[in-house]
Amino acid sequence: MPTHDRLETLTTIRDWIRFAVSEFRKNNLFYGHGTDNALDEAVSLIFHTLHLPYDAPPALYDAVLTLEERKAVDDIITQRRDKKIPVAYLTHEAFFMGLPFYVDERVLIPRSPIAELIQRQFSPWMDAHPVSNILDLCTGSGCIAIACAQIFPEAHITASDISSDALDVARVNLEKYQLQNQIKLVQSDVFESINPQKFDVIISNPPYVDKSDMDSLFKEYRHEPVIALAAGQDGLDIIKKILSSAKNYLSDHGILIIEAGNSAEALISQFPGLPFTWLEFERGESEVFLLTAKQLNRLN
Repeated sequence: MPTHDRLETLTTIRDWIRFAVSEFRKNNLFYGHGTDNALDEAVSLIFHTLHLPYDAPPALYDAVLTLEERKAVDDIITQRRDKKIPVAYLTHEAFFMGLPFYVDERVLIPRSPIAELIQRQFSPWMDAHPVSNILDLCTGSGCIAIACAQIFPEAHITASDISSDALDVARVNLEKYQLQNQIKLVQSDVFESINPQKFDVIISNPPYVDKSDMDSLFKEYRHEPVIALAAGQDGLDIIKKILSSAKNYLSDHGILIIEAGNSAEALISQFPGLPFTWLEFERGESEVFLLTAKQLNRLN
């Protein structure tokens, strides 16, 4: 349907949702950045563009859009369909632990199930100990560090990333939540520029995509920064760096939490002596492991 015809015949929100769903399904889009189907993507895009709440009453779906609104909706649907740009980069908004974060193509789109662990206050592992110092490695948008600040308002938090561009985005989010005094941003290649100190929790969603998976990524993922995804031949380049030094930065009762994704099998194979605890989540599936400071001391 030509653009002019669309703008003439698609008048209501319901019309545009139906059109978007059909176009997304017809063009075989991939959903892996917060939604898993065409309908949720369409509603997310359209309601954001129209500045409407996502829980708007059903009656609103039959509201007639102005011509300018139709043009804006048509444009964002076209970008998602033709350029395969993830929704979060089109709306500049992603959610983590129910909190909205600014994102753009300088950072990975938040989607880690680690949010559940933060909400549970790292229970049961930290039940007997206060969480006073937290280190978020490879912070990206800052979502993990900021989520930790919401749950542990008295904790001192350091958030690091090798990318200055990513830290610029994290800074936007820190200002949004007014957490500049609680969270310290550091540009660092893993522990390289982290001041010697002890953390109760070190947490990371690092790059973990191996070469084989990088070569076969869906187009949507190719909009994300390579530096936030690629981690060498086996996907373990960054994780191995973290494992080699983490024990020097953990308190005696501290824990290390890392998302390993599809590289989990390679990790287990290369570190047979480490007793990884692989965590389970109610929402989402991902290979996230936990090691205590005592367990890390077994690593030479």
